[in-house]
Amino acid sequence: MKDRPEGIDEQDVRRALQDGWGLGRVTLAYAPVGFGDYHWTATDRAGRRWFVTVSDLALKPYCVHGPPVPDAPGSGERALSDAAFDGLRRAMDTVAALRDGGPDLAVAPRPDVRGGTVRRLGVRHALSVFPYVDGESGDFGRPRTAEERAAVLDLLAALHRAPAPSRTPVLRPELPDRAVLTAALDGPEPAPAPGHGPYAEPVRALLAEHAVRLRGRLREFDRRVVELRSRGAPLVVTHGEPHPGNVLRAGDRRLLVDWDTVGLAVPERDLWSVAATPDDLARYAEATGRTPDPRALELYALRWDLADLAEYVARFRAPHGDTPDAREAWADLSVVAARLAGA
Repeated sequence: MKDRPEGIDEQDVRRALQDGWGLGRVTLAYAPVGFGDYHWTATDRAGRRWFVTVSDLALKPYCVHGPPVPDAPGSGERALSDAAFDGLRRAMDTVAALRDGGPDLAVAPRPDVRGGTVRRLGVRHALSVFPYVDGESGDFGRPRTAEERAAVLDLLAALHRAPAPSRTPVLRPELPDRAVLTAALDGPEPAPAPGHGPYAEPVRALLAEHAVRLRGRLREFDRRVVELRSRGAPLVVTHGEPHPGNVLRAGDRRLLVDWDTVGLAVPERDLWSVAATPDDLARYAEATGRTPDPRALELYALRWDLADLAEYVARFRAPHGDTPDAREAWADLSVVAARLAGA
């Protein structure tokens, strides 16, 4: 993220690192990378480095990790925040367990002084600490070469063969923020209130322009989900977002980072964005003994765009400003909506 987290400053981060991880005095350098979390590099007086992530729990839909808990403690924003934190903690516990008992494929969180993988940082945020690995990641959206695809497919094959840690969440294919997107498409939507944010009206107009086609894509998605469930495919541990920006190359090693969306699902949840040719699918099948399902690949490709659209709509229906991250989100939303609508 290029923006800084609201209500959190670097002194809060330093205090959490000292109290929660015992790191002592550190120098922080903000790292404006990725989209969704906030990152710093922390360096202590001995020159040791860590990669620090602050997650905005309001942007971590708890429904990704299963149905709401009816008797969740608290109410309103706090209950949603608690559920999102529990989902994030289960994800970090999963990758820590994979690191300890499985193949060398993940950059996993460093445990805090109590052995935890993530800590609250106020009501809305959570903090985790990772070892700093010297390496180079790719650029999101850049096409991979055949060699790069082969390397990532081998990584995914190893992950999908690994036993599932006990804390791994079971992921439903349904869309986070589905209700927000449906409400925005079914209108008529009232004009945004003055001061709500500069992109509220453009988003409303864009959805109105493509509403018929977008509702049709949602119906298509629902049909595909029903078909997937009827086939009863076995589940494996999936990363969820193995795009080039989440693959770190460190010498001869390739490591997956950003495990927030890890969970049990069909392997096509990972494969759709990596396998580009029949040879790619054959390589994976040979490594795992499981032939990818073209219908499931199509489902998860569609789900990716719909989930992005729903997330952006939810973001712009909330109060927002004209920030670098908001401008990037608006540009992405426009592209995704046009692609889904076939425009």
